[in-house]
Amino acid sequence: MTVLGGGTGSFSVLSGLVEIPHVHVRSIVSMMDSGGDSGRLRDEYGVLPPGDLRRCLVALSRQSGLFRELFSYRFEAPPLDGRNFGNLLFLALSQILDSEKDACQAMKTILKVRGDVHAVTWDHVHLHARLADGTVLRGESQIDVPEHDSRIPIDSVYLEPSARANEDAVASIETGDLLVLAPGDLFTSSIPNLLVEGIPHALDRSGSPLVYIVNLMTKHGETDGYSAAAHVAQLVRYGRRIPDAVLVHDGDLPTDLAAKYQAEQAVRVRVDEHNLRDLGVRVIKRANLMSATSLVRHDPARTAQALLELYSELINAGWRR
Repeated sequence: MTVLGGGTGSFSVLSGLVEIPHVHVRSIVSMMDSGGDSGRLRDEYGVLPPGDLRRCLVALSRQSGLFRELFSYRFEAPPLDGRNFGNLLFLALSQILDSEKDACQAMKTILKVRGDVHAVTWDHVHLHARLADGTVLRGESQIDVPEHDSRIPIDSVYLEPSARANEDAVASIETGDLLVLAPGDLFTSSIPNLLVEGIPHALDRSGSPLVYIVNLMTKHGETDGYSAAAHVAQLVRYGRRIPDAVLVHDGDLPTDLAAKYQAEQAVRVRVDEHNLRDLGVRVIKRANLMSATSLVRHDPARTAQALLELYSELINAGWRR
């Protein structure tokens, strides 16, 4: 099973899949982050932003809980306040081995990763967004945490310079039995993978089902007012291939969480089934895909199980590309 994404969405999906013994998981990770500690390392040392890559490695780790906690540890006191240990280790390994790809492989060995984690590209590129009024936002962090008038919608996103796909990522797409677009911020986690030259072609060339796990909530400044079909339409715009199915949460959102997110101008993504079906997308509903925590997230175990059930349903129904 091959999962494309970045951030907490991929982490949740991978954390559930790794617990299923017979599933070989391959993760393809976006590499366009420019905020937080990853952005600082990128600016100060010219290294690719390691944050999303590190999260996916930790999600698939078979090491002890202490090791996984160590790789996620963030220092709080000066002079290292805000620094992440795993990110610093990636930087050190990149300099020792003179290769970011080899550094990733070394971290995979240290963490005893079950499965594979591949950067979508090893090229150093930045994500840009053009707003409806022509304003250009340069860098993922400017899009993710808007300082502009967030009521102005995003018209398009692109990379500068262009990026070539990592060959390992292409191979993982072409050979995966099930391709999964993980939930996550649409324009800063999901679509960046699809902007890399070679990834849309690999998705189109694959003979395996493509499933999109629909976001639970909208993201202010990115997807205000977006329905599930609007998310899919943007994915198709950049990735070209229409998902064969979408997996959606069919359950209630606790009132206290709804109020918390409403204060952040985020609301539940509306599942407009008729528009999805008009696109040729099968709608698969599952109850309780959401974790019962202080944040609205997909539950790792239930989401992983739903993906396996969905794959079986598609194959047993005689699915053909």
